[in-house]
Amino acid sequence: MTRMTGMSRDRLLLTFCAVAVAFAAVDTYVVVLALPDMMAGVGIPIDELQRAAPIVSGFLLGYVAMLPLIGRIADLRGQVPVLAMSLVLFSIGSLVTAVSYDLPSMVAGRFLQGVGGGGLVPATMSLVAALYPVERRGLPLGLVSAVQEFGSVLGPLFGALVLSFTSWRGIFAINLAGGVVLLLVVTALARPVVEVRGASATSLETPGAAHIGKSRGFEARFARTSTTGVLTFLLLAVTLAAGVITFLEPASIQRDLTWGQLFIPYVDGGSRWITPIGLITIGACVAFLLCCWFLPRPLVDLRGWFGHLLAADLLGASLLAAALGGIVLAFATADPEVAVFSPQGPWFLVGSGVAVVLLLVHLRRADDPIVPRGALKATPAWGALVVSFLVGWALIAALVDIPLFARTTTHPDSQLGAALVLLRFLAALPFGAIVGGWLLRRLNAGVLTAIGMAAAGVSFLAMAQWDATSLDGFGSNVPLVLGGFGFGLALAPVNAAILANTDDDAHGLASALVVVARMIGMLVGISALTTIGLRRLYATQEADPSLGIRELGIVQEHAVFVGASVAAFAAAVLALILFARAGTREVDTAEVLRTAG
Repeated sequence: MTRMTGMSRDRLLLTFCAVAVAFAAVDTYVVVLALPDMMAGVGIPIDELQRAAPIVSGFLLGYVAMLPLIGRIADLRGQVPVLAMSLVLFSIGSLVTAVSYDLPSMVAGRFLQGVGGGGLVPATMSLVAALYPVERRGLPLGLVSAVQEFGSVLGPLFGALVLSFTSWRGIFAINLAGGVVLLLVVTALARPVVEVRGASATSLETPGAAHIGKSRGFEARFARTSTTGVLTFLLLAVTLAAGVITFLEPASIQRDLTWGQLFIPYVDGGSRWITPIGLITIGACVAFLLCCWFLPRPLVDLRGWFGHLLAADLLGASLLAAALGGIVLAFATADPEVAVFSPQGPWFLVGSGVAVVLLLVHLRRADDPIVPRGALKATPAWGALVVSFLVGWALIAALVDIPLFARTTTHPDSQLGAALVLLRFLAALPFGAIVGGWLLRRLNAGVLTAIGMAAAGVSFLAMAQWDATSLDGFGSNVPLVLGGFGFGLALAPVNAAILANTDDDAHGLASALVVVARMIGMLVGISALTTIGLRRLYATQEADPSLGIRELGIVQEHAVFVGASVAAFAAAVLALILFARAGTREVDTAEVLRTAG
């Protein structure tokens, strides 16, 4: 009975972790409709869209650049602490974004959201690897992949729904509330596991039990109260309350003869942070950090987290973050009408290249580098990164250019209509992810990935034949559904391939690198494909000046779809070769369904 209770609780914990992943995925796409209002909220005119690029790139930078470090910490400290801390960072980022008053504060909030939201993915994938042996991971990985992609379906719709009755700040206020609720649920589910089965890793009867055992001290600390804990909680409450007042500067308080003095700067023309309320915020925050560092059993064990940062190879992680950050900034801020990357892109890429060289030197010399020696030595392990990069390259074409084609043709005046066209593609993607996880016990990971990406490639070729009226017919649904299903089919096998061919103590890092590879593929892909499409447009316009905007737009989208099909077919071929010996299937379907609950 005890064993069943423990396993049931672990699965419930995994379920809510998957919900958290979906919640963070929603936030990734939520700014699609809210960006104009967010720009107005921090004083950026709508005709200066380029100034808003940091709002998007800030989130991506936090999401991509910090993922390897977070994944490595999950390997060292355990998945549950990293999941909880990721939710904390996501919630703080949501709060800062919701109350932001200028561009730097908004970018800082979005960066924290990216770090927290990104950290949920590798920790959850690593939790799957810890709870299930190799042959039983397919369906859980498929479910996690499905909810992650389902978040992309809900993101724009969620943004539109919230904006229909409140401002853009309401989106991030809901994110804050959701993050806090999920944090409480995850920690509550983790706590009784210690009570039922004890803190000893050896008492756990699931695969990877010793690995999960690293989390037990973290959960047990939530069950204890101390004077230090109460003190740090009060300091945190003061920091948050004073900080929100400093950010918002409520007019009702400012006009008060007594309380209004809190907002008067000590220096003429000074910022809001050198006012009494601003200094209270700073002082409470500094006191909170000092207490968490020096006093025993604080609310947040800063010294312990810093120790794990050092153990995770902070220098190596910084170099890797610099390398990834340079790529993100080079491509995320690009104007595809001008070049594949931004005007500062070459300098970002040079910096990224220097960081890569220094990282390689460091990895050879460090005693315990962030990427353990030989961790990606197996062909399916590094092959998963290559395939994931190409999957991202192709996937971004669907996410961006399907609605763009709809706006060019059948829905020129309806953003909602264009989004509903994309919804047909996105709705099939989670279903494909579940099916892919289920089939993973029957088919080799390479074969399954190849089938999925070949289906995606075929769908893109079909889209490249669309004309101005194609979306009006029922036949357009076939490539949309086929493409979404194909991408979903490939997600679980790619994740399973790298997890099956890396050591247990590197699963968090491996999961993070797969996500990073896909995100980098999306960034590079959207810039390259859009540039190719625009060049095709200009060439066609020069050859036939009589063509109108609609015809030229269709030519551009056709070129993008053809380029995406090339990336999809390349992913299919490489998956067949690189995943030939991935070793991800060993038991029959009935047994898998029973063990997956």
